[in-house]
Amino acid sequence: MNQHKLKALYGLKWNPFIPNIPLQALQVTVETKLFCDRISDLASQGGFAAILAEPGQGKSCILRLIYEQLGSQQNVAVKELTRSQASLNDFYRQVCELFGVSFNTFNRFDGYQALKNKWRQHIENTQISPVILLDEAQALQGPVLTELKSLYSERFDSRALITVVLAGDMRLANLLENHKDFQPINSRLRHRLVLQNKTPSELESFLSEAIKLAGAPALMTSELIRNLAHHSLGNLRSLMILANECLTEAAKKEIRFLDESIYLDLTKTNTLRKQDRAKKTSI
Repeated sequence: MNQHKLKALYGLKWNPFIPNIPLQALQVTVETKLFCDRISDLASQGGFAAILAEPGQGKSCILRLIYEQLGSQQNVAVKELTRSQASLNDFYRQVCELFGVSFNTFNRFDGYQALKNKWRQHIENTQISPVILLDEAQALQGPVLTELKSLYSERFDSRALITVVLAGDMRLANLLENHKDFQPINSRLRHRLVLQNKTPSELESFLSEAIKLAGAPALMTSELIRNLAHHSLGNLRSLMILANECLTEAAKKEIRFLDESIYLDLTKTNTLRKQDRAKKTSI
């Protein structure tokens, strides 16, 4: 479904059920705001922090909030490190590129020294450490973690050169507690945010607020909102996927207001598709 057509049909400022909603549409809890503020404070000292939650509970959204909040501040260098599963050479190549430092695969020590010099200079000029945000941190390899810890500090671990925020699912929580490669990082965590599964009531409030912020508070009936929240099993991403499927299905039929019948039709259609795929597989 064309997003412009969909927004015009329902008077939406944006589709509230897809990941790339505007920053002002992100719903921030008191706990999340406190964590983001703590990361802003941490950047003046350097250190590690972690966001832990099952998939689909909003870790990436919180990283986005931190990125925007820090990026809007003068003299803050905040970088997003992708490919958490990278090898050690790929890790160095990416970090060096992010901070404008040359890297030679055959002389990693030069990259190590150049990064530390760059970060020292930044701190001397701004009194704020560079910030690295890393999603899917449960996939980090042991050698990369060891190098990250080594890059992080100097003067016998008495001075931090960077601030690192790791975000990962509960495998990361387990690794931090029990895996020998992660324990040096775990012992240095200054702040830790653990996101729990949401209750149906919390999901209802979240969905109601999402459509309100998008400019269409009457888009869905309270019965449909309750039904979607109940069938999302406490997961925000599942809730948004279900809501978006309902919206897309309604738009195809040009139904102006979404009620429970949309969800029932969608469930029936999905069941028939699964049965059809099962038949084709058996053949």
